[in-house]
Amino acid sequence: MLDIYTLGDEVLRMEAEEVASFTPELKMLVDAMIDTLIEAEGIGLAAPQVGVSKKIFVVKLPNEDPIVFINPEIIETSNEVGPYEEGCLSIPGMYHDVIRPLEVMLQAQDVRGKAFTLKADGLLARVIQHENDHLHGKLYIDRIDDKERERLVKRYERQNRKKKEK
Repeated sequence: MLDIYTLGDEVLRMEAEEVASFTPELKMLVDAMIDTLIEAEGIGLAAPQVGVSKKIFVVKLPNEDPIVFINPEIIETSNEVGPYEEGCLSIPGMYHDVIRPLEVMLQAQDVRGKAFTLKADGLLARVIQHENDHLHGKLYIDRIDDKERERLVKRYERQNRKKKEK
């Protein structure tokens, strides 16, 4: 299992780099990311969250096979938006409603470099947008009210201080 980087780690705030070559090492990284995601009981994981500043994320919805997105680009979003409670493996234990478009269309590549286009709605659309934000140095807390973000971050820091003291 790979280490999951958490709030405060610099790599989470960096713009990730495009993947240029589709090598056996890339496949190993993607496989390790999927294993880490499943072990952590998450539904999405971006490469920056495991310390790799590359445009890669994986999604594993309940009862579905994992989907790999490399060099993704959201090309269209619906005008209709809605709130949904989001959490993040990089900010464990913290949740907040985030307003996002209800549908997205994106282009990406698979682990072999083959391009594909996907239109998604529901939870998949939500997770795609959340993970894609990671590739641009954004966290879901950047999409909430400033005061709410400040409260959530303080609560997270307090929680982690208590864990470290134990």
